[in-house]
Amino acid sequence: MNLVEDEAGAAIAAALEQVGPRLKALRQHRHMTLTGVAETTGISKSTLSRLETGGRRPTMELLLALSHVYRVPLDDLVAAPEQGDPRLRLKPGRVKGRTVIPLTRQPDGMQAWKIIIPTDKATPEPRAHDGHEWIYVLSGHLRVVLADQDVVLGPGEVATFDTTVPHWFGSTGTEPAEILSIFGRPGERMTVRGAPAQV
Repeated sequence: MNLVEDEAGAAIAAALEQVGPRLKALRQHRHMTLTGVAETTGISKSTLSRLETGGRRPTMELLLALSHVYRVPLDDLVAAPEQGDPRLRLKPGRVKGRTVIPLTRQPDGMQAWKIIIPTDKATPEPRAHDGHEWIYVLSGHLRVVLADQDVVLGPGEVATFDTTVPHWFGSTGTEPAEILSIFGRPGERMTVRGAPAQV
């Protein structure tokens, strides 16, 4: 092994050592429990605990699921160095069978995602958590279940809701759906401004 390979290996090891503390800090910052994260992601509580303490090496699958639930880009979990134009960092991941592309990088504030939902993601699995979500349908049709409401949105239509209400969105089962999702934590809301009325 040459010096360059030694340095690369050391950098990777150092980055992985910081993943656990970073995951724990993010979870606590979001005011989430290990139990709550386990229920949301399907990752066992013991696995989450070992990830946070460094007892388990993180895999790409685990990190993708956690980056989605914590609403941060994958790079922020592993502290990947920035290279080149930051606008070219839209790296898609897979979360629960959906293709998810983070559109924002900051760990705080509004988080934006582009999500492609395949036809097989058509079984409602409602969940609730703190925050507020805004969804815009780019293509296809999106089924949205919110408490006792069950609606289908088409291209150009928008849904906005308090995420403390049990909710789910997915495919109608006939075609993929492509959406933009903007998520805000408690106290963060978008301000909608329109053109002044014509007199």
